[in-house]
Amino acid sequence: MVMSGVRILTVEAGEGEQRLDRWLRRRFPHLTQGAIEKMCRKGELRVDGGRAQASTRIGDGQKVRLPPLGEAAAMPAPAPQRATPLARDAQMMRDAVIWMDDHIIAINKPAGLPSQGGSGQGERHVDGLSAALMFDRDEKPRLVHRLDKDTSGVLLLARSARVARGLSEALRHRNVKKIYWAAVAGVPDPKAGAIRYGLLKVPSGRHDEKMRCIHPAEVDSTPGAQRALTHYVTMAWLAGRASWVGLSPITGRTHQLRAHLAELGNPILGDTKYGGSAQENAGDGWGAGVGGGIARQLHLHARAVVFEHPVTKKVISVVAPLPPHMRETWEYVGWDADYAVVDPFTLDRDEGRG
Repeated sequence: MVMSGVRILTVEAGEGEQRLDRWLRRRFPHLTQGAIEKMCRKGELRVDGGRAQASTRIGDGQKVRLPPLGEAAAMPAPAPQRATPLARDAQMMRDAVIWMDDHIIAINKPAGLPSQGGSGQGERHVDGLSAALMFDRDEKPRLVHRLDKDTSGVLLLARSARVARGLSEALRHRNVKKIYWAAVAGVPDPKAGAIRYGLLKVPSGRHDEKMRCIHPAEVDSTPGAQRALTHYVTMAWLAGRASWVGLSPITGRTHQLRAHLAELGNPILGDTKYGGSAQENAGDGWGAGVGGGIARQLHLHARAVVFEHPVTKKVISVVAPLPPHMRETWEYVGWDADYAVVDPFTLDRDEGRG
């Protein structure tokens, strides 16, 4: 049996931000999980020249060194079949489109819909349903970044590989500005600033992950920790119980905003992973257990994305309306979403609106 030789594979635009083992199995469906983990243990599987684990998250443009594989394991993935979403899901995807041109589609991702497939997700995720957004094209649009399953808001898809590369490059070099809105427990002190805690992945269930904040001075000495930076500004508050916060993540780490706000002492409303329970926050803010007319859903929304168009070179600003549960919360507490500026970080704000 002929053995294939060592090969260097490139993570294509739109393929990043997923686990190494999942990326490999998509390319080589006959490659087993055990074989991948064995190659990692032996140091044969490398990313950008460094040793990797099966759970290592890869990024667009990275180089993956793959050792010789047996003929069966080296069989390439079959040609992808054009997915045909169910009519209801296809309409949902088309209804989610908030901006598009010949090169890019922006959708307002609903809360609860994953960006990509994972354990137990099946094909009901943005990537799996994106064939509904082909319109007049022969290929489905490509994801260039992700949002957590329970986070709603602006999500960009490229309509060609060339545009996907351009957007991915802009994201990698932080030339894309993302602005999020959140409702949080309590009132941040100070009301505006930067959160610089590093993040370290810690075990949290078989198919789950959770990030632990690491003091900036300890990041370099903590194996696996990554630096992270979030700018925030408090836009309104309800006495001392809850606040409307604008967020601009400078880095794009897993669960960055949720972990950073919890570390600040102001967890996002409805965040059961980082916000604790109502009992743990009794009398000191709402935490994850909210009351009154507040929905028990994550109150985090990707409000806007501002970027330079990779083809036209125009600056594009895409704004997504609040999801229903957050709109209801804003109305319940008396905050006016329609009054707010798109980018609160361009203003000098000494006070919020009470």
